[in-house]
Amino acid sequence: MKKSFLSFAAVVCAALIVCTADAGAQVVKLFNGKDLSNWNLFVDKGGASAQEVYTVKDGVIHVKGTPFGYMYTKEKYSNFILDVEWRYPVEATNSGIFLFVQDGEKLWPNAIECQLHAGDAGDFVLLGGSDLFEFMSRPGTVRPAFPVVKKTNESSEKPVGEWNRAKIYCKDGNITVFINGVYQNSGTRSMHKTGYIALQSEGKDIQFRNVTVTPL
Repeated sequence: MKKSFLSFAAVVCAALIVCTADAGAQVVKLFNGKDLSNWNLFVDKGGASAQEVYTVKDGVIHVKGTPFGYMYTKEKYSNFILDVEWRYPVEATNSGIFLFVQDGEKLWPNAIECQLHAGDAGDFVLLGGSDLFEFMSRPGTVRPAFPVVKKTNESSEKPVGEWNRAKIYCKDGNITVFINGVYQNSGTRSMHKTGYIALQSEGKDIQFRNVTVTPL
């Protein structure tokens, strides 16, 4: 009964967040299609430099996947709609979109990850001590290194080589995720309500394009 109530509450929260979207709000291009001048670049020590890991070609961001790291916005964002297209050009692998990233560059920053791992797009991973009510509400649960709040529906991802679209609504620390137009997850009561937005390097090649944010 408790689990059913929480699922219902999450769906209601998702509907409220989506309904608050301002159709007249100004869309901001986080990626200008030419270079990464709007982003800070971070990679873990060793291996390729950040400039080798994150590159732009033909209007597309190319991320090598190794070394691990992330590229993050130069500004922090609070209430917004994030729209991102991504694809795995060669093989299904791993990456993620980080929300509410806190200051201090490190391999696993304090942030909520919207998982892009093949087959799991829409899961939430709680990085660096971050929290969501959907995980905190499990009394007696031993906290793993990377707590996960699983998505609601079956995978709605497209095959390797095809472009996917993640649309993420963030409002007052509550997060709702749609993958290719399919509702996948809601997270509520994030411990942070503002932070940077980041795209992850974790595994192998991934590409991004049409990265925009719309203030709410």
